[in-house]
Amino acid sequence: MRYRELGKTGLKVSELGFGTIPILSGHVPVLPEYFSPDTDTAMAIMKKAFEYGCNFFDTAIPEEYGDAEYKLGRFAKTIDRNRIVISDKARFYGGGDIYREVLRSIENLGTKPDIYFVHQVDESNADEVFGKGGALEALYDLKREGKIGFTGIASHYYNVLYRAALDKRVDVLQGSGNILERGMLERIRREEVFKEKGFILNKVYAAGLLIGPFSVAELIGGILEYPFSCALLGIGTFDQADEAFEKEYSPIHFSFEEVTERLRKSFEPIACNRCERCVCSYGHEIHTSFRQYNYFHLGKEFWAVNKLKMDLYKNYEHCRFCMERSCMQQCENHLNIPGEMERIHDLLKSYGK
Repeated sequence: MRYRELGKTGLKVSELGFGTIPILSGHVPVLPEYFSPDTDTAMAIMKKAFEYGCNFFDTAIPEEYGDAEYKLGRFAKTIDRNRIVISDKARFYGGGDIYREVLRSIENLGTKPDIYFVHQVDESNADEVFGKGGALEALYDLKREGKIGFTGIASHYYNVLYRAALDKRVDVLQGSGNILERGMLERIRREEVFKEKGFILNKVYAAGLLIGPFSVAELIGGILEYPFSCALLGIGTFDQADEAFEKEYSPIHFSFEEVTERLRKSFEPIACNRCERCVCSYGHEIHTSFRQYNYFHLGKEFWAVNKLKMDLYKNYEHCRFCMERSCMQQCENHLNIPGEMERIHDLLKSYGK
């Protein structure tokens, strides 16, 4: 296992980390399928990863990750606590709410989290998070009180992560990316300001959906060129722990065209790398719809359709009659965005029959 610096925290973290979603039990709205191991089995899986050299373990509060937080806390008691880094997170944006959740997480874990993230920050809640009395201010206070080690912002949105990178109260960022959805990683690599922060990368396997078209070695090797501190892998079985952590992976460079060509053997993907530069005059998240279209064909049919149905029909009508087309002016892959929206619309119509 190789290790990387976690920004300016002074911590060294394993290049590959343990994402605890697959070891949860409970009814929570998480994306991937999970294996629901009992506590003893989950602890043994984490122990195996630890023995391979993995020292970074990421979890979240029970409402988001079921009992994974409790299981991680139990595991932490069986080893030298100083040899692992625990990150935790909660989806609360006001200062009072996140302060309460941190105290609850400390109780659930039985130890102080090394990093605590405000989870799922987006444009709709960012002003509250970063503003006076917001969640970030509370985390900064908790850090000074010694209740957490470092503060973090977790988001799927480049603009939010850029704002966090500029904020001196933030120590660590967490964002998503993989060899398909690489657009945000490419932008982060070009910006000097991100080098000041630790960066935790999630969705390396795209919630497991890219395993099949690509091997684990290709998915891990393909992201090693990017400037992250630790890449989280969802681990739910002993075999997955072996495959992820038993050996060091070599960097592999895939062009974006090579990735989409591989997917084209199974379906015609929308060639969006989620750079998030497309801007819709009506506020529609174009890249999110494109992602759900690809996820539908990669095996998440029911989940993707439900996500698309939330606003696709309304936004499809906007797209049909929009004359500005500012989204197409910014798209680095030169996609015919109205045409792709038509394709998604046709998919939903046919799925409903």
